[in-house]
Amino acid sequence: MKNIRNFSIIAHIDHGKSTLADRLIENCNGLTSREMKSQVLDNMEIERERGITIKSQCVSLKYKYNNNDYIFNLIDTPGHVDFSYEVSRSLSACEGALLVVDASQGIEAQTLANYFTAVNKGLKILPVINKIDLPHARPEEIKAQMKEIMNIDPANIIEISAKTGFNIDSLLKKIVKDIPAPKANKNDKLQALIIDSWFDNYLGVISLVKIFHGIIKPKDRIKILSTQEIFTVEKIGVFTPKRIEKESLEAGYVGFIIANIKNINGAPVGDTIISMKDQNLIPLPGFKKVMPRVYASIFPSDSNDFRDFQLALKKLSLNDASLYYEAENSKVLGFGFRCGFLGILHMEIVQERLEREYNLKLITTIPTVIYQVLNKKNEIVYIDNPTNLPEKQFMIEVREPIAKVNILSPKEFIGNIMVLCTEKRAVQKKISYSQYQVSLEYEIPMNEIILNFFDKLKSITKGYASLDYNFIKYQKSDLVKLDVLINKKKIDILSYIISKEKSVFYANFLSKKIKELLPKQLIDINIQVAIGGNIISRSNVKALRKNVIDKCYGGDITRKRKLLEKQKKGKKRMKQIGSINIPQDVFLSLLKMD
Repeated sequence: MKNIRNFSIIAHIDHGKSTLADRLIENCNGLTSREMKSQVLDNMEIERERGITIKSQCVSLKYKYNNNDYIFNLIDTPGHVDFSYEVSRSLSACEGALLVVDASQGIEAQTLANYFTAVNKGLKILPVINKIDLPHARPEEIKAQMKEIMNIDPANIIEISAKTGFNIDSLLKKIVKDIPAPKANKNDKLQALIIDSWFDNYLGVISLVKIFHGIIKPKDRIKILSTQEIFTVEKIGVFTPKRIEKESLEAGYVGFIIANIKNINGAPVGDTIISMKDQNLIPLPGFKKVMPRVYASIFPSDSNDFRDFQLALKKLSLNDASLYYEAENSKVLGFGFRCGFLGILHMEIVQERLEREYNLKLITTIPTVIYQVLNKKNEIVYIDNPTNLPEKQFMIEVREPIAKVNILSPKEFIGNIMVLCTEKRAVQKKISYSQYQVSLEYEIPMNEIILNFFDKLKSITKGYASLDYNFIKYQKSDLVKLDVLINKKKIDILSYIISKEKSVFYANFLSKKIKELLPKQLIDINIQVAIGGNIISRSNVKALRKNVIDKCYGGDITRKRKLLEKQKKGKKRMKQIGSINIPQDVFLSLLKMD
């Protein structure tokens, strides 16, 4: 027990967490030189393409120091704000954390957010400055930043280069000396916390667990505390990062359990595993259920794929505990699901994983947030879909979610940031200058953040600014719902809730864009954007005109008139009974529009 070290690597995105994990695996001989590759723990294709960590990955390593054998259970965590739930879950399995800061970028918003999460969980923090091999590295300046902002003693900060392997040996020794061993007892009754789960078509649910007390072996009968279901353990082991089976997992270890659990919801993340023989054991502190920040509807392109899509969502939600979904029906796109996400990147990743891992073709609607409505009965109703917003006469007020936003940036970009925040209806709450950068605190409507705020912030600050945000309250706002009507038929998936001051501009933009995208048909197409019963923008797509008199070479004019009258009557009848054929590509173009 005293030779086990459980720790996570936490940092802002792109500060070198996965590369550091590679060097630790290499130095502890977790893989041979032939098996090693860059970002070895980023095993999803999307992670390697985008260069980001999406899923926390655990690896168990052996390290020899002063003739003692140590076990390192290392968890590499994501750095993007949309995956902060993964970070908090990973930290629950640890006694320490390596806080990695880029020697050229310095402290960024998610660095601070992850640092405070780790401190609040009582973890031992090992501060690390990475990428000191870069020509524009500023290690002394970054140390001063960490001292000023996080009150970290510069003497305790270790300088490394994860790329070249410089000072990795010193870091490994510091992990042994500074990170405490887990406080657990293998002789107590079994208590294991499920940190993560995923579904295997052959093995069923595989759970990653931290053993807090007791010991677990193959053939043991275990109970999932919340469901009271009993299973027989078939295989247990650790990742090195290869899956290695073991004869037992003792208290303090992090490893996997396979127990032939075929029900996708059979081993919920955050649940406690106990022995079948034990009764009335108190569950371990699990994880607070995270509330989605962004909602969007997802539909299969082919309605015949709905059942496959439903099963794919179930399997993915097991692996991604922050994903929320419920069934939905659209008049335009048929059956699908209303899904909740932690942010726009999270939404993009979920859609991409569904399409790649489960071979689906999907359509995702415009993302929106949850609004609070006080109706005439003095009841508070939560609206996550614009189509469900009641008419004005049935409401007293609409409240939108407000987020507290922390922006860290070099001082020269402060003017650009203020202009952007003003455009996004932000209210400045605090501004503080340090020697090296400026910290801005704003309250911004969540709806303004989710669309393109992060991209614009990076653009106006040349990539140097960083962002962290959290929901704080609902606030009364002057909001309206825009409905799109095509030949007087409402297109439900294009409805959108927006601030009244921006509504006319957006409505004009939307109607012109639809006009550009819609192909001409045999009848006129009337595009309208409305607020309630008021049409505030309109565009028309003229009908295709077939030249019916083209075949008439000379002859009596009455024959040509007769053909034109016949065409006129046909078009009139088509307007009364005909429907507009809107290609799916039009919806895809509109939903991807900024």
